[in-house]
Amino acid sequence: MLASRRTDIVLLLVAVVWGSSYLAAKTATGSTPVLTVLFLRYGISAVALLLFVRSVSRRELKVGGLLGLSQAAVLVLETYGVTHTSAANAGLIISLTLVLTPLMDRRRMPPRFFLAAGVCIVAVGLLMSGNGLHAPGIGDLLMLAAAVVRAAHVALVGRLATDLRPLQVTTVQTVIGTALFAVPGADHLPMDAGVATWLQLIYLALFCSVFAFLAQTWAVQRTSASRASLLLGTEPVWAVAIGILLAGERLTVPAAIGAVLMLTGTTWGQSIERTHRMRSGPVVVDDGVPSGGGDALRGAGAGASGPQRGGARPDLGAVPQAALRPAGAGGPTGADGGAGRCAVGYGGSASYGEQHADPRTSAAPDPG
Repeated sequence: MLASRRTDIVLLLVAVVWGSSYLAAKTATGSTPVLTVLFLRYGISAVALLLFVRSVSRRELKVGGLLGLSQAAVLVLETYGVTHTSAANAGLIISLTLVLTPLMDRRRMPPRFFLAAGVCIVAVGLLMSGNGLHAPGIGDLLMLAAAVVRAAHVALVGRLATDLRPLQVTTVQTVIGTALFAVPGADHLPMDAGVATWLQLIYLALFCSVFAFLAQTWAVQRTSASRASLLLGTEPVWAVAIGILLAGERLTVPAAIGAVLMLTGTTWGQSIERTHRMRSGPVVVDDGVPSGGGDALRGAGAGASGPQRGGARPDLGAVPQAALRPAGAGGPTGADGGAGRCAVGYGGSASYGEQHADPRTSAAPDPG
């Protein structure tokens, strides 16, 4: 019982950290350019993860490199998006990944799943409307695009990285991300920035990415996929709570209704997907690798996938399938972009997933 509670606390802490990544990223980008924030986040994470890696196979390099590109795309959209919208909206909209991932994974879903997806679409409309009907803001649109790209990233992780070591794949992703953002980001290093800015950057890299990934990987090996998904799926709730309590954000009546509908729709859709997958049994995908039947964001993306994700997460890397998140500009992804959530990324919705198999597998799934 004590061990079970400890595991639950760790998973809940990961969800809280991922949920906080949106506000942390929003605050950091207030004084530092977005691309510089991403460069430092990836770079610090890469250095930390390299301390744990002794060897990387050729296939881990190849797959990690490809996933590193897709995760970088997620984090760019999430981080730019959160700078133009509230942390609460960012955390809620990115959770749309939960219902988009099964569709991106080309799985046949029961009609009820599409009803749940419809609820989420209505929720996004209400969240974007603010005080009334008007053209959606650029920040909300970027977060919506990030949710779509993150879902594709998580589905890609599920197809390519299920038999690879998550820590190695995540580390490759962070190195790729560091290289991608080195040129545009290194020219604007915040050398004269205050202590608060550097603490935010370190928090994004070491806590929202590295800690969240390692803690999630440890925890999902000691609990059921359903329980891990439930706890990691609270990420959007924490994103809203932290945005309101620490940043003084306010939800209008339409936005509050949208928040309730989004949480309802994603939870319902995830439950339908999980039940459908368990009943349908193993499925053989195009490359001959069986998936389904069992249980990722992250989520950071690269290592975050899983939970990303489960959630996805955005969460940077590959994580046990049961917890593909879900970043995460978050993730791994939150603004983590859901280093799902991947190691660097998904600060984003942590339970993208339970994408494929047992949470005790060592393969990957985000994150804001």
